[in-house]
Amino acid sequence: MTTQTSNSTSNTASPPSGGEHKLGLIALIAIVVGSMLGGGVFSLPQNTAATSAVGPVIIAWIIAGIGIYFIANSFRLLSDLRPDLQAGVYMYAQEGFGSFIGFNVAWGYWLMTAFGNVAFAVILMDAFNQFFPGVFTDGNNLNSIICGSVLIWGYNFLVLSGTKVAGFVNTIGTIAKLVPLILFVILLGFLINYSQVLSNFLGNSPQIMQTVNGQAEPVSLMSQILAPMTVTLWAFIGVEGAVVLSGRAKNKKDVGKATLIGFILALVIYMLMSVLPFGALTQSKLALVSNPSTAKVLAHVVGPWGEWLMDIGLIISVLAGWLAWTMLCAEIPMVAGQKGAFPKVFARTNKKQAASVSLWVSSFIMQAAMLLVYFSNNAWTTMYNISALMVVPAYITTTLYIAKICLNRQYDQYAKRGRHLALISGILGALFCVFILYASQMQYVALVPILLTCGLPVFIWSRKEKGNNQRLFEPKEYIYISILLLLDVIVAALFLTGVVSL
Repeated sequence: MTTQTSNSTSNTASPPSGGEHKLGLIALIAIVVGSMLGGGVFSLPQNTAATSAVGPVIIAWIIAGIGIYFIANSFRLLSDLRPDLQAGVYMYAQEGFGSFIGFNVAWGYWLMTAFGNVAFAVILMDAFNQFFPGVFTDGNNLNSIICGSVLIWGYNFLVLSGTKVAGFVNTIGTIAKLVPLILFVILLGFLINYSQVLSNFLGNSPQIMQTVNGQAEPVSLMSQILAPMTVTLWAFIGVEGAVVLSGRAKNKKDVGKATLIGFILALVIYMLMSVLPFGALTQSKLALVSNPSTAKVLAHVVGPWGEWLMDIGLIISVLAGWLAWTMLCAEIPMVAGQKGAFPKVFARTNKKQAASVSLWVSSFIMQAAMLLVYFSNNAWTTMYNISALMVVPAYITTTLYIAKICLNRQYDQYAKRGRHLALISGILGALFCVFILYASQMQYVALVPILLTCGLPVFIWSRKEKGNNQRLFEPKEYIYISILLLLDVIVAALFLTGVVSL
């Protein structure tokens, strides 16, 4: 991290000042788990069962678990091989594929964190509605927008107070929110009907149906497997949290450990929370449960106090997860500013070493998105789908980067063994990213190139700022830009002709 004050900037990261608090293994694990186990985990029963039976849900989690393992392993390996690349989500892309690709990864990841925080606000307000009926209806009425906005700026000032305070609060919050999740799993584990879990295992007896263009159609086994895939990706976003904050780690080796441990903990919790509810309610009833669905499921099993328990747990979870993501949201543009991918102004920090300018800008972006939520019919679904897909560029470039250094033998400069396994991890991780795009809803996939294109003015600003007669775009970057603009034209045509719509 830098040692600059808020009035100076630098293109390179300097050693931390003696007053900066560094993150240990437990704090890094808390960042990873806290980033992943956000508000979305409390809606998993309904989200995964919406059009899928328990068998396809299990298969979806296994596929997602394997795919995310290779992504997480790629981050783990690279954090050990290249500890010099701080905030690796952005740096791996730039190191492997050039400045323009690196910028787009940083830009896309930044937007992902911002939209993710707004999704937190929506589901948090929806949970508040349980305690104040009619006050926060659907999480996107006027009261919700006001309260969510207050929290956005509250977190802004909390993170500005420095990593020590924010990291401590996040660790406590992560521990606190695990309690209701563990209780949910234990209670269902003892009280559900396991024979019901196995009934209609594949969703074909009776056949699961869905409404398409006003008509009921059967949902095929493959469609049942693909349906929850975006939900699973959304659930795992944050597995790279320790890598993003690697510049603040006490021991660089802890980054890889925290990534793997956090991934395993989250996967176990996710699978249990998705499968066990099928023993409390049938798939058709789970699909209609309102979110946060864990509250309704536990209420069905133990009574009204179960709903209160899970709603309180959701509030704690979102508040803790929101803090972790606010820290990540500020870190990416700050490091990008230090390295020259973003304008230098983003590199500024305050006396607490907090990423002040990037945090303020991030908060304004979140505020703007929060205002747009007011006009959305299904704000939660829209926000988590956009967030899930905007992280794909970061994941695919990271996995392709480790595959690249394995193929060109650069890997051997950093380690004496493990190159073949690293290559497999990179290739399979990249293929999983492509699979996620295939499995996701087209209207949200189509937004990815549009949102990436919105970052071009910032990229041009940073290039002009460097001076030294540097070209605005390198020859190969014109190819990248042409592809991006071509995708924009195709997307615009799809929306204008009504082939896809939000």
